[in-house]
Amino acid sequence: MQVPKASDVLANDLRERILRGEFAEGTALPPERELVVQTGMSRTTVREALRILEVQGLVRVKTGRAGGAFVQHPGEESVAESVDLMIRGRKIRIPALLETREAIEPACARLAAHARTEEDLDRLEVANDDIVAAPDLEAFLQANIDWHVGVATASHNELLTGFMLALSRAIYVSTRNTQFVDAEVRATTVRAHRSVTAAIRAQDPNAAVRRMTRHVHTYAEAVLKVEERTDVDVQDG
Repeated sequence: MQVPKASDVLANDLRERILRGEFAEGTALPPERELVVQTGMSRTTVREALRILEVQGLVRVKTGRAGGAFVQHPGEESVAESVDLMIRGRKIRIPALLETREAIEPACARLAAHARTEEDLDRLEVANDDIVAAPDLEAFLQANIDWHVGVATASHNELLTGFMLALSRAIYVSTRNTQFVDAEVRATTVRAHRSVTAAIRAQDPNAAVRRMTRHVHTYAEAVLKVEERTDVDVQDG
């Protein structure tokens, strides 16, 4: 029988208390010395438990006189980091990433058409302008990520936004080559993005889904053609 480490037991207990709302976001957990007295565990064990929570994004540790372990709630970035670890750890290839993207992005576009704000629309327009003005491949790909994540953000669904952050980053790495991104691809991307953005602005969910579906499917087909020729690996870079 495997006995769990004391630090894991303490981290699990504190995690559940944080998630139940016993510690409000922004408040500090009991100081190390107090946790040592409460639990009867060593200071080393307590510190290790707090490090576990910090890695999981549940606390932010500050040093100094006003320091301590301050509670924070997981957000999109926590989802993105977990998905990214799975993508890299399982060495998930670009075809699977693109399949997932085709499943998720039309849903993001539909929700965005319902829920978008003026701030969301401004973010999409800025990303579109950045794509047009991008001086090099890196700038183009970053602006492309900004737009796709912007659509997910406009859906106001934190899970979808987290997934899209991870997927977009992985696809960014896989398409970081000039054999794929040429002037024609850039022009096609701009037209597709403008079209989807217009549907979201008009709050037309059916058009948003239809246009996004066509865009991500066409993009996936182009990426896979290059993948077949160059054996692009999402783990590189």
